[in-house]
Amino acid sequence: MTEISARYEHLQNILQDMQEVLIAFSGGTDSTFLLKAARDVLGDKVMAVTALSETMPEHEKADADVFAQELKVKHVFINSNELEDPDFIKNPLDKCYICKKIKFGGLVRMAESKNIAWVADGENIDDAKDYRPGSLAARELGIRSPLREAGLTKSDIRLLSKELELPTWNKPAYACLASRIPYHQPITAEKLRQIDKAEAFIRKLNLSFQVRVRHEGDTARIEAGNEDIGRFTEHNVRNSIVSYLKSLGFKFIALDLEGYSTGSLNRVISSKKEEK
Repeated sequence: MTEISARYEHLQNILQDMQEVLIAFSGGTDSTFLLKAARDVLGDKVMAVTALSETMPEHEKADADVFAQELKVKHVFINSNELEDPDFIKNPLDKCYICKKIKFGGLVRMAESKNIAWVADGENIDDAKDYRPGSLAARELGIRSPLREAGLTKSDIRLLSKELELPTWNKPAYACLASRIPYHQPITAEKLRQIDKAEAFIRKLNLSFQVRVRHEGDTARIEAGNEDIGRFTEHNVRNSIVSYLKSLGFKFIALDLEGYSTGSLNRVISSKKEEK
């Protein structure tokens, strides 16, 4: 048995011991793989719940619904109202903690109402490498992370997803839209809509596997895969992107020459730690 097979078997044993589970389902690579594994092990003792708010990209909502139907799992949408929380809107360094407390709190209450013992998320072992205060909120609420518990990495999950013929095996990562707004700049529904529409437009151009549009006041800073940066500078492409993003309300359109980097806005946190 290979190491990855052993970790997958460990995941199956973890899920078997849970007996019944409500899964926080975003429609992304990790949560779809977890949902598939849970469905295979537990059958109809699995429920997928997607928390909706302005921080979730529109296409992710559609994907979550489609994938849950394909897996033949009961799927429910609930509303999450983090934009009603003044502390979240202020966009502090621990905004993810505040957000997860709200989102996961709703899932825990739903699980309790249905007598489901466990709520699980799609966090994997690689997620610990980045600043993720939301993980603390999950632990405080008793949320389980079976993928992390089984020692599965992101590459493990993509490989196993491909073997299981899941359409998400090579799906780009899509973090919460609020993660595109620099810390301490207020989070608003309008900013989130601008970001979502800007990224959706660029994705349709098929220029890069991974794209982020960072909302920095009147400037849209585009991050893309290093190998794809040159494609954004082609005359027609550049004009098209500039024109559309300006129509959304941005005054300046910038291309980050360093390229896409997970959690790039967290560099501010690292800098502050170094100053201390």
